[in-house]
Amino acid sequence: MRIQGPFLVIHDNQEFFITPEGKLSKRKEDAFQVSRKDLKETLEYISDYSLYAFEEEIRQGFLTIQGGHRIGLAGKTVTDRDRIRSMKYISFINVRLSHQVRGCGNMVMPHLYEKGEIHHTLIISPPRCGKTTLLRDIIRQVSDGTESMPGMTVGVVDERSEIGACYQGMPQNELGIRTDILDCCPKASGMMMLIRTMSPRVIAVDEIGSREDLDAIEYVMNCGCRLIATVHGSSLEDIQSKPVLGRLLKERAFGRYVVLRSRGRPGNVEHIYDSQGRSLI
Repeated sequence: MRIQGPFLVIHDNQEFFITPEGKLSKRKEDAFQVSRKDLKETLEYISDYSLYAFEEEIRQGFLTIQGGHRIGLAGKTVTDRDRIRSMKYISFINVRLSHQVRGCGNMVMPHLYEKGEIHHTLIISPPRCGKTTLLRDIIRQVSDGTESMPGMTVGVVDERSEIGACYQGMPQNELGIRTDILDCCPKASGMMMLIRTMSPRVIAVDEIGSREDLDAIEYVMNCGCRLIATVHGSSLEDIQSKPVLGRLLKERAFGRYVVLRSRGRPGNVEHIYDSQGRSLI
């Protein structure tokens, strides 16, 4: 929903416009035009008429509602030097419906283990291709264990409440019986915090890329803890060209690279590589 713009829905990588009668159309001319009043009423409804209760989440640009659905927000930010204090004149709303696809990681799981240990794994995916959906199912299976592998303690740093989709501290998605979640916590700080406090065997994070993330990743690996992470990218070569992650790839820090297709259903795997870039599938 964008102020003075058409009401737009994206499903299965296709765009549809919502008409004033609530029907779907492919024609922009048929679309309902979103007003500021519509945006205000939507925010009031999704916050249960207590928008102030979500002040901290709004400062980060989103809020999570029951069911784990994430509401992305954009508008005028109020800053204090480099720190965002709040947001006002919210004029853009992106509702992302949370869903879990149990079993979408089945094809990947046998390639992640070797001699009873799980490899450091990097999931590479273009936007909106299911990397978080795949990560979520891998976490669940690693935590619960499989027929051939016992379950492991997993620590999840869920910076944007997308993996566990916690609502009032309770995960709305199933992440396994041995999983602990740090919700709305910066990745770099959260990774080190979990190692010091929760004794995980595996750390899982979504969308790494900053230099702070790199330092925390090296800390995790040096502590003997395994890492499963995702990153935006189109291929292994694309990630090698990134200044922060390129060095980790050159040092063969990750034992497995899972590359998702940019087409088809979410989580559709195109390649799995080993640490030397050799294709396993």
